[in-house]
Amino acid sequence: MDIQLIHKASCHCGSVQFELSLPNGLVDPRRCDCSMCRRRGAIVASIPLDGIKIIKGSELLSLYQFNTKTAKHYFCSKCGIYTHHQRRSNPQQYGFNVACLEGVNPLALENVPTYDGVNHPADRASKL
Repeated sequence: MDIQLIHKASCHCGSVQFELSLPNGLVDPRRCDCSMCRRRGAIVASIPLDGIKIIKGSELLSLYQFNTKTAKHYFCSKCGIYTHHQRRSNPQQYGFNVACLEGVNPLALENVPTYDGVNHPADRASKL
């Protein structure tokens, strides 16, 4: 039997609510130093595209894309909180804002690495 651990998450105002399937806990928690992540300051973790389910407020999610427009960054249009994004380096995954998880304080996580998003792998591949 496949046990799926479902976790509830939401934006700050609660208008956007979603569920995450995290059978392996937080996978690859990290920060990033790209122009977007530096400004939002979130710790993110990875999840397969089918591991997230928006249960309320999908119509309130705003999409933001920049540079190559590969990544899709989603925010609550009411409170402005970043909830998740479809990853540029792996479009088969979402990165999600760990701070949106109920009962989780991302500031309590230890040893969270910072990825080099300024020198993104997709950018380096084009320069080879």
